[in-house]
Amino acid sequence: MEIYLFVLLAVIAIASALGMVLNRSTVNSALMLVINLVTLSGIYLLLNAQFLALIQILVYAGAIMVLFLFVIMLLNVDDEKSLFSKFRLKYFLSFLLGSVIFAQILYSIGGVTDMLPQISSDMLQIGTVEAVGDVLYTEYLFTFEMTAILLTAAVVGALMIAQYQVKKDEDSDV
Repeated sequence: MEIYLFVLLAVIAIASALGMVLNRSTVNSALMLVINLVTLSGIYLLLNAQFLALIQILVYAGAIMVLFLFVIMLLNVDDEKSLFSKFRLKYFLSFLLGSVIFAQILYSIGGVTDMLPQISSDMLQIGTVEAVGDVLYTEYLFTFEMTAILLTAAVVGALMIAQYQVKKDEDSDV
């Protein structure tokens, strides 16, 4: 079952990456990138890397892609209207059906040739949140704390620059 799911996710990831590169519309390309990031998160889950899968969804597919889509939609207002007029359900369903058939063919070929990998039992505990947190707060504690201090200093510096600019603009208006 895991092999079927992996092949399906891999086919969707490759197809969405090709769709992102070959698509002319920037909004459609960004949506294809979101699909690609979600399928990569699914592949991380299959590898028992739950923490990476969660971060992939929250940071990349969530925050960064929403920012990209807002910028793209603000710059290209006409593409937003044509996005939903071009999308057809039959194309999406035919793509999913083709992906499933292709996954079945690949799995059949892999089963006959004995090329399917075996997963080690040690891999079950490596990608969990507990394992990542244990390494982060023991081996890399100094690096983690320095990164937190650096990011805090950057935020304070950005706020001070923004306040200086506002104060400078207010003084020039008077």
